Amino acid sequence: MVKKNTSALHQHLVEVKKGTRCFENAFQGVARMILDSDIEKVVVNGKTTYDFSIFRTGKKHIIGMYDEINSFVSYVKDASENGSSKEMAFVLVGEPGNGKTFLVDFVCSKYREFLSQEINRKYSFRWSGLDKIGGYGKISSIESQTYEDPMILAMNITDEPDKTREFLSKEIGFSDNEIETLWGDYRPLGACTAFILNSIRNYTNGDLAKMLEFVQIIPVPMTESLGTVTGKYAAKDKITSSAVDLLGEESIQRLLHITETNNPYRFDLRRGALARVAGGGVHFSDEIFKNKKDLVQVYLGVIQNRNIEIDGYKWPIDTLIIATSNNSEFNRFLAEKEEAPIVDRCRICYVSHNTNYKLQKDLTIYAIGNETRTTLDREYLHQDPNLNHAASVTVVLTRLARSEKLTPIETMKLAAGEVAGEKSIKTLAEVIDTLNQNPDITKRFGQKGLGQRNLGRAIQLLNESSETNEGRCMFAYDIFKALERIILDYVTDANDRAKYLEDLKTAKGLYRERIMTEMFNAYMDEPLAIRKDVMSYVNMIIGIDAENLGPDKMWKYKDPQSGELRALKIDERYINSVEDRLGLKTSEQRETFRTSIRKIYGQKISVDPDYDFMDNLELVKAVTDVRLKSDIAGAGSLIGALANRTNEENQKLYDRMVDTMLNKLGYCKTCAQKTIEYFCTQEDEN
Repeated sequence: MVKKNTSALHQHLVEVKKGTRCFENAFQGVARMILDSDIEKVVVNGKTTYDFSIFRTGKKHIIGMYDEINSFVSYVKDASENGSSKEMAFVLVGEPGNGKTFLVDFVCSKYREFLSQEINRKYSFRWSGLDKIGGYGKISSIESQTYEDPMILAMNITDEPDKTREFLSKEIGFSDNEIETLWGDYRPLGACTAFILNSIRNYTNGDLAKMLEFVQIIPVPMTESLGTVTGKYAAKDKITSSAVDLLGEESIQRLLHITETNNPYRFDLRRGALARVAGGGVHFSDEIFKNKKDLVQVYLGVIQNRNIEIDGYKWPIDTLIIATSNNSEFNRFLAEKEEAPIVDRCRICYVSHNTNYKLQKDLTIYAIGNETRTTLDREYLHQDPNLNHAASVTVVLTRLARSEKLTPIETMKLAAGEVAGEKSIKTLAEVIDTLNQNPDITKRFGQKGLGQRNLGRAIQLLNESSETNEGRCMFAYDIFKALERIILDYVTDANDRAKYLEDLKTAKGLYRERIMTEMFNAYMDEPLAIRKDVMSYVNMIIGIDAENLGPDKMWKYKDPQSGELRALKIDERYINSVEDRLGLKTSEQRETFRTSIRKIYGQKISVDPDYDFMDNLELVKAVTDVRLKSDIAGAGSLIGALANRTNEENQKLYDRMVDTMLNKLGYCKTCAQKTIEYFCTQEDEN
């Protein structure tokens, strides 16, 4: 038997036994990486789901995609526990521009980071001193072509499993239970590695100590550009692609050195994309169903058997296979019934667009870019504070399917976890369930709409327009023109085009309401003026029935945000004016509305003390209208004052509002003037 601490393999096995190096397959590695991060419970569209913090870290991380991430995690976890997923590929199917490739690339980069930590590092082995054995010409050392783990070599070091177990037990000190656990991940050596091991065994007459002198342990290279550990194979056209790109081929160069014609090392597996990720890596097949049939058949064999097969030789691989496909390619593939076996071997996950407009704001930042933007003549380019909101709301509205139960605005608000009048999140959950019963994937919730690439193109159009460059500002209202251009140029289906243009009108109406609020804040010289007035109304209707309310209508209450005691004068005229604006005529209607507001207050404040009712657009609009009417003798008068600046008083008002917009609300001169001009028109009034 082997003398202690004589071989590199021996030292590696001791490290594994101590726990300073690890032996696990690709599924176990990815599952451990994800599940070791923090896990939170979140409610998405009325259903509780899990959120894994690893996907939310880094400068450019994943936004949303809760269901898709949950599917992926459960697939990997099942495969790591030897479930049926082990013999499947994970395929993301969806419309272009909804983040499929971004998700896979993100997982790959996180996995590389994870493996670059010393304890998680992957190791393989190299045969050295082959010139002593002969038959390999000038090739003196050979790496395992599929980056096999040294533990796989240890489990195959002798021809007899009992002897191998005895070696691991006596020489390294593995217990019987540990050996059983190791054998759960047993796989034979690849053809060329096994052939070389056999040659060495014959050369040394089976002396294990001498055999192990030929083994060197090497870390698997982590360089991304080499395609090791995480590799990508993008679908090519039918002429230039072949199975060689995946599996490898016979190497003329090696044949010049190798004397034994049956030696499987004559095949260069690293020429293909699979062997480079075969040692516990991730293989990403972009647009898998775009490949020609024979390549898809290759994938079928690889997915099911986890083997690279060439001319009857086999190389077992340990690889997590993730693929993407767009809906049209996938549907075309499904139509060819004879290709059913490959789909049968895939765990299909339908990826929807992001339908939460609050989360979309982060995605819109990705589209606009974090860097300081400049005009064509290299001057600073300002961003209208309403731009992100306008763009996010518009693209999200296009992604929401129409329903008889909910209006587009109600759907949008409920999908973002906001209040939508009397409609509850349960209604949205029912609508989604109904839509998701449709066998046509594109009719399901969030499956159609303007994607991230379309939004990016709209931002490009906005930036190249002369108005943007001359005014040195990305004015929010101009994004609607850009998005309209994108809808007309890039949306081919007439019904979709008509729906998106309708959604664009709705978004303009919401923008109009937002500008009314902004103008009131500017008029009041207070960034949160409307927010304060909305909360005053809410607190008044809570305090109106209080027992300790004196004849002076003063009510003392504890502010949940600051915890301080506050005094509030209850103004019934103000309450009635707001409720008139909301169209509540009878006392029953008023009482029902007040009860619903109190109920929301009770539910939200306990969870989020900073909740401010600003997502209740009807209430915000009513309060804005009331304040504009009472403070300025009508919005019409403010419009008149701002539009007609011939007298000194009107000019002063205009200058003061512009000053507030510049210094407190984040506007520049261009967008402040344009926003006031827009406010003075009657455009997009609902």
